[in-house]
Amino acid sequence: MNLQKAGFVLLFLFAILSKAQTDTDTANIKSYADQVMIRANLDTNLESFIFSEGENKDENQQIFSINNKIKISLSVDYRIISATLSFAPRFFPDNKDNALKGNSSYTDFSFRLFPKRFIQTLYYKNVKGFYLENMQDFVPGWHEGKDPHIQFPDLRVQSFGGSTSYVLNKNFSVRSIYTQGEWQKYSGGSWVPFLDYDLTVFSNTMDGQKSKELQYKIGANIGYFYNWVIGKKVNIAPYLAFGLGGKFSSFRDYAEGGSKENAQYFTVRMEGGLHAGYNTDRFLFGGKLNFSAYAYDQKQNQTVENNTVYGLLYIGYRFAPPKVVEKTYDKIQKKIPVL
Repeated sequence: MNLQKAGFVLLFLFAILSKAQTDTDTANIKSYADQVMIRANLDTNLESFIFSEGENKDENQQIFSINNKIKISLSVDYRIISATLSFAPRFFPDNKDNALKGNSSYTDFSFRLFPKRFIQTLYYKNVKGFYLENMQDFVPGWHEGKDPHIQFPDLRVQSFGGSTSYVLNKNFSVRSIYTQGEWQKYSGGSWVPFLDYDLTVFSNTMDGQKSKELQYKIGANIGYFYNWVIGKKVNIAPYLAFGLGGKFSSFRDYAEGGSKENAQYFTVRMEGGLHAGYNTDRFLFGGKLNFSAYAYDQKQNQTVENNTVYGLLYIGYRFAPPKVVEKTYDKIQKKIPVL
């Protein structure tokens, strides 16, 4: 995906939509915090790691991807808590092409809190089994869909991370875009600064030799979200964010006696997306198209990128909480007032 073009398109949308921005007050944001919301998502998970080398990096790339292309997410929201479990089931046809691309597995769990204007996200992601996607660049006469890819079945990526965000405009509801836990009645936007941080563990076994790399990342970002409300039940919400940060790497190669190498890198991040949804007090559905790009220079003339592009469809339902859920939450809230 051409990230520059995507960025220009989103910036153009912001320029148009900002002209229609209307000042709102808190009475114009409807909260569904007293309802339990369950939501099912179906989305494409196109995650890849791109290693580029040389002056002409577009012609000297190695693209490592996972075989699973479709995943299911199940979410539960109540009060200020939102929890999501995602996995890639084997019964989808696009998740079955193991003979050519190998076997991949994907699982992630995310947890969000929405105390006032803060958004706190925590997540865990586990991905295993990659293949070399751009085989045609390395093997003359190689045919897509007929010839097998080079596979890395033991390559595993585990991430533990999160982000802390703050909504500058008190009359803007990011939650109406993130989880549909609120509904914003009038169009408006807000700048949202946020910190992102994670610990990622890369591990692999090749020819009986193990290797492991730990990466610690932290970044400062600024994003702009706009919620364009059409009528009483439909909204369209684009966003775009940029960030800078640092990455600290520790690599250990057990084939060389367990020698350890440390390194530090400057990182650049860009992400954006477009959400369109339909909302009632009980039912909701919609779709999203998001992208994120993360890159750093590993050493001279070498760049590593982690790109994610996905489309998502969701459907949800809200209902009054069972008494046991309401009472349990109230008891926990007395001990943890932030909830």
